[in-house]
Amino acid sequence: MITMEELQSAIKLRVDNYNNTDFTRQQRVIDTCKLLDSQNQILAQDISSPFDIPRQDLSAMDGYAIAQGSALSKDSTVKIVGESQAGSAYTGQLVAGQGVRIFTGAVVPSDCDTVIMQENTNFAEIKDTLDKSKPYAITLSQTAEIDSNIRRQGEEIESGEAVLKTGKRINPADISLLANLGVGEVSVFEPLIVGLLATGDELVVVGDELTSLAQIYNSNTPTLKSLLADLPITIRDYGIIADDLDKTTAVVNEAMQDCDVLISTAGVSVGDYDFLTTVIEQLGQINHYKVAMKPGKPFVFGELNKDLDKPVLYFGLPGNPLSTVVGALQFVIPALWQMSGAGLSEQPMQLNVKATLMNDIRKSVGRKDFQRGVLSQNEVGNYQVECFASQQSHRVKQLSHANCFIVLDKDSDNVAAHSTVTVQPFPWLHH
Repeated sequence: MITMEELQSAIKLRVDNYNNTDFTRQQRVIDTCKLLDSQNQILAQDISSPFDIPRQDLSAMDGYAIAQGSALSKDSTVKIVGESQAGSAYTGQLVAGQGVRIFTGAVVPSDCDTVIMQENTNFAEIKDTLDKSKPYAITLSQTAEIDSNIRRQGEEIESGEAVLKTGKRINPADISLLANLGVGEVSVFEPLIVGLLATGDELVVVGDELTSLAQIYNSNTPTLKSLLADLPITIRDYGIIADDLDKTTAVVNEAMQDCDVLISTAGVSVGDYDFLTTVIEQLGQINHYKVAMKPGKPFVFGELNKDLDKPVLYFGLPGNPLSTVVGALQFVIPALWQMSGAGLSEQPMQLNVKATLMNDIRKSVGRKDFQRGVLSQNEVGNYQVECFASQQSHRVKQLSHANCFIVLDKDSDNVAAHSTVTVQPFPWLHH
């Protein structure tokens, strides 16, 4: 069996080749997207600033803008002849020894070279006696430096500067930046089409009635849709396929004509009624089968390429709900972000933390193990984690009650309480 890390590397390399050869950026359709609809979309064209930021010299403080050539030493006096407010600039001329009261974000008059903080003057002493409609004098309570407290035009962004590059995954901070630049629409890559299918005679669509004790609800498709919700993809649901070779072949053949990626659940093991691996080999190839991890060993990574202009990458997940979640988080979701065109720094990172184990864990050597647990912080802020006693992959309630995976290396065996372990908090907890 291939190790989990080897499989992750193999998938990444294949997706790199896919992006650079099979389906390059130049081949991808570009959509125009409203700014407020662009979150998590992948930018398809660089965005340059239409103007300087700041657009003019602005005050970084409430205080006084002082004319060039004025004395700036302690106890110097400046004559204040007006005000500059945000949205209402002072338009008069100033000479040495003069200044204007100015507020944070207001335009600094062109003949001023310093803003003195209000706190560094005697303003507090005289404010109750001032007639602000007439000139008045202030005294500096400490020496000021030229250029103090001024945000210079273009010091953050220059007109024409590329502020976001192709491959950027747009996030709320990017939306803030673009809104500040007046950008109302962005060019993004058309979402990948991802097909989902589930196999098994026992499966019933959620909402329909169970008519036999042998039936169970198809939970994996709703689970995958939820896990993939943040991705810039379009999902096509091909429903539940009966355990029949001809029917499986027909649905997979239909999906490979329409999709960029196909993800299945169940049907990839070695049972008499598991037909998906046979179909994948008929219509394409299996690149890797079985991975040394628990749960999720019967994981298939392959591609469908028979009579296609470009391959459809295929991920075959086991049928147990926990195996589906682990496989999706460790392999499928990173690959989909990469396929979508997100730059390396834009692909979500797997958060790993170290925690003190609060109870013993049983484990066998040979496979990397993902055990469900509850991560918390003690009274001094240190992480601690408690593992559930039973770890069978069919236990769906435990997955709901857990908030993390305890990740144990394939060569490790039983772990004693109070050991330090690696923990992966569930990504939906730190969104």
